[in-house]
Amino acid sequence: QVQLVESGGGLVQPGGSLRLSCQASGRIFTIYSMGWYRQTLGNERELVARFTNEGRIRYADSVKGRFVLSGVNANYTIFLQMNDMKSEDTAVYYCLYGGTAFGTWGQGTQVTVAS
Repeated sequence: QVQLVESGGGLVQPGGSLRLSCQASGRIFTIYSMGWYRQTLGNERELVARFTNEGRIRYADSVKGRFVLSGVNANYTIFLQMNDMKSEDTAVYYCLYGGTAFGTWGQGTQVTVAS
């Protein structure tokens, strides 16, 4: 069983920055099965950024050049550095371990971009 604990959400002004953290525990083998998704009311959860099985990173087009995914494999923690934030980044952000169908999701953390 896997547990995910997210932190770092909050309110930020347009153009500002936030960093999200997600620490995994339990039956974890690698951070390269982890990533971030987000969801707004009435919409499906969408990819923000995640590691691929080959150790690369896949970003949503909407965040490329602004968000940076990183991680520390030693303590199974990943980070999402969000820069130059826009109002459309407002969402609940979820950490995921594994695939979207059968993986483990975190509890979600609210990110609001507003002046």
